[in-house]
Amino acid sequence: MADKVRLAVLISGRGSNLQALIDACAADDFPAQIDLVLSNEPDAYGLRRAEQAGIRTTVVCHRDYADRSSFEDAVHDALLSGNPDLICLAGFMRILSPPFVNRWRHRILNIHPSLLPAFKGMNTHARALEAGVKTHGCTVHFVTAELDAGPTLLQAEVPVFTDDTPDSLADRVLEAEHRIYPDAVRTLATDLLRSR
Repeated sequence: MADKVRLAVLISGRGSNLQALIDACAADDFPAQIDLVLSNEPDAYGLRRAEQAGIRTTVVCHRDYADRSSFEDAVHDALLSGNPDLICLAGFMRILSPPFVNRWRHRILNIHPSLLPAFKGMNTHARALEAGVKTHGCTVHFVTAELDAGPTLLQAEVPVFTDDTPDSLADRVLEAEHRIYPDAVRTLATDLLRSR
């Protein structure tokens, strides 16, 4: 496919969901390509994953800025350099403000480790176990000004076992994340290309 949707991926850590997207984008028929990986953490292992794949990287460390607004302005400027069609949050551990989200309205995706609207926010696996749910999972959704409340694109369920710990449950959910994030990007990118 000659024409592909341009992606920017924002990370903070190891980048396992980034790797799932890199692997998907390596297929000739995948309708998207990653043009930029941006991290707010200079030592994020995901930057190495991107560099090994030949993808441009940049670091905008939040600790270098006096406030969230100036940090987000720098992130915005870095994103503009690649003019992405879509921004994929992949373990990006900063909450984005409504003004930033509104600048990129309908163009930011996130993968969240729960079946939204259940268990918004952090510590989803421990909270799922405490609640005694029988199924848990993950959700790819659009990012809106309200945390973890944007429209859902795709979900995957995983069973919760009686001997699960937060770590064992997290491992199974992560496997599902690696499957559905590329699937959601494929669907959305295909739709974007058809509308051009």
